[in-house]
Amino acid sequence: MYPPVVIGLSTVIVAVTDETPRILTVQLIDDPAGGKTGFQKKQAPAPDTSDAIPFGHFDPATDRTLELGLRRWVLEQTGLNLGYVEQLYTFGDRNRDPSEGEGGPRVISVAYLALVREGKPSGTAGAHWREWYRFLPWEDWRSGRSEVIEKHIAPALTRWVESAPDFRILQDRRERCDINFGLGGAPWVPERVLERYELIYEVNLAIESLRDRKSKPAAPEEASPGTQETKRDRTVSWTSRLGRPMALDHRRILATALGRLRGKLKYRPVVFELLPSAFTLFQLQRVVEALAGVRLHKQNFRRLVEKGGLVEGTARYDSRTGGRPAELFRFRRDVLRERPAPGVGLPGIRQPG
Repeated sequence: MYPPVVIGLSTVIVAVTDETPRILTVQLIDDPAGGKTGFQKKQAPAPDTSDAIPFGHFDPATDRTLELGLRRWVLEQTGLNLGYVEQLYTFGDRNRDPSEGEGGPRVISVAYLALVREGKPSGTAGAHWREWYRFLPWEDWRSGRSEVIEKHIAPALTRWVESAPDFRILQDRRERCDINFGLGGAPWVPERVLERYELIYEVNLAIESLRDRKSKPAAPEEASPGTQETKRDRTVSWTSRLGRPMALDHRRILATALGRLRGKLKYRPVVFELLPSAFTLFQLQRVVEALAGVRLHKQNFRRLVEKGGLVEGTARYDSRTGGRPAELFRFRRDVLRERPAPGVGLPGIRQPG
């Protein structure tokens, strides 16, 4: 007889508003495999809640397809009718849901990525828009090389490398750190989001490591003599620097989605799902930069977009730019038939020093 398995449906819902990439979160309060909704009701706030991405059970009696089940859950929990949706990955590690270790079923989650224009959420799950770099702060290089990497992650990774039991493992660790975090002269690769989170988790820097392994984080500094800082204070401070944790393995799912989205910028016109029907080229560039977490060279970007046939002018202008009115463009849908991979790419990434 096979052990019980529950199929869950999860979605990372992404919007970009005022150059800020956001995800829609809900409040988890109960075990999702225990037959409960797993979400905070607006009328009954709980003091101990965690941010989660919208998720729920697949009901084979009601849902004709997985995607239809997902859309039903999202509408109930957040009040949003999703447009663009694509399947992301299936997450099924043992004990990814803590109830499994207490005799509950194995929870397999089929995750999706959805792109929307930000709207006011409603529904039953206490949904809120959150800036996604609150959860993955080391991924934002728009203002230069990430400070959280320089001050906190790189020193901890160096100690991890130097603690290797032999030279072969030391070399392997150093290579992984350099390639994934742009250390030791290696370039920063925006798409390696999941690899970076997995390494942070493995080295015990993520607060989820503390929760899942029931061990202490690797690097909170000891309090100075004579201070009143407690161990809990140091842990909270360390967590705030290395990103807000999420329920279950949802920060891993978020990292997977961000890496997928950054990769798709190169070969699919997904960015236009996040823009109004008419937009300036400056707006388009800022949305791409918000997703990629890096700044782009203005002229290189515009040259690629225009010569690639991705946009067409509308003969209308936006006078709200504070200077010379900027022409409004729209996505040119004919490019889907003309080119096999019509993405905006990341032309002329400014590699921070």
